[in-house]
Amino acid sequence: MPGPLKGRVALVAGATRGAGRGIAVELGAAGATVYVTGRSTRERRSEYDRPETIEDTADLVTEAGGHGIAVPTDHLDPAQVRAVVDRIADEHGRLDVLVNDIWGGEKLFAWDSPVWEHDLDNGLRLLRLAVETHAITSHHALPLLLRHPGGLVVEMTDGTQEYNRENYRNSFFYDLAKWSVLRMAFSLGHELAPRGATAVALTPGWLRSEMMLEIFGVREENWRDALDRVPHFAISETPRYVGRAVAALAADPDVARFNGRSLSSGDLAQEYGFTDLDGSRPDAWRYLVEVQDAGRPADTTGYR
Repeated sequence: MPGPLKGRVALVAGATRGAGRGIAVELGAAGATVYVTGRSTRERRSEYDRPETIEDTADLVTEAGGHGIAVPTDHLDPAQVRAVVDRIADEHGRLDVLVNDIWGGEKLFAWDSPVWEHDLDNGLRLLRLAVETHAITSHHALPLLLRHPGGLVVEMTDGTQEYNRENYRNSFFYDLAKWSVLRMAFSLGHELAPRGATAVALTPGWLRSEMMLEIFGVREENWRDALDRVPHFAISETPRYVGRAVAALAADPDVARFNGRSLSSGDLAQEYGFTDLDGSRPDAWRYLVEVQDAGRPADTTGYR
């Protein structure tokens, strides 16, 4: 049977690894053609100097049942972004889903470092990578997305609006970046709704990305081995979980009801009925408030 997104075209900007890769793969599993962009390729790595590449992501999209197309792109370069969009227009004449997942800031912020002590160049670079890239990409991609009604823009961030409003997130620069993306979704929703499209902000929970697994010294196959050291990691989720959230939104004919809102993978799992790869439904942001931040011992009962 054809997937619910057969014939739909998506651009996942920042799809090299982590949530971006999970989203691209799940859109492919639903039948979409997915353009995946990023700076790490088989010929050249970004400053992350990690092994994941956009070509690998594109291959995973195709293996899942879609059509993955890797396009090396630095989203800080408007000419490169415009070229990607022009290519999509030439090859398909439409763009149905835009996922702004560009980030690149893991090595640029210092935990609990006040702004006057934080490395200024790193902080400003983080803001450029996490905020300016999204604006550049939306500027060039949205005219194509608006050619056909029903388009969807997903602004990826860390934290729900409710959680980030009440909690300081790591550092001045990190906090500002993640809040800015939430506001982007609100603003885009205001601009897109009269034109027949929808924008949302979406956050995964505690993500078992390639980098996170490496930090904890585990693999996806044995990730629970990290719980002795970090018990609350029990609420974590795979990147495919938030990918399924995006695929569900993209397939929903009534997605406009979420326009401008802040959503999470856990919220949408309850709404649409999908699960993570292990069959569970982690609700990380509720868990963080009610268990971790409340100082209670780790226990995911009722939260996954």
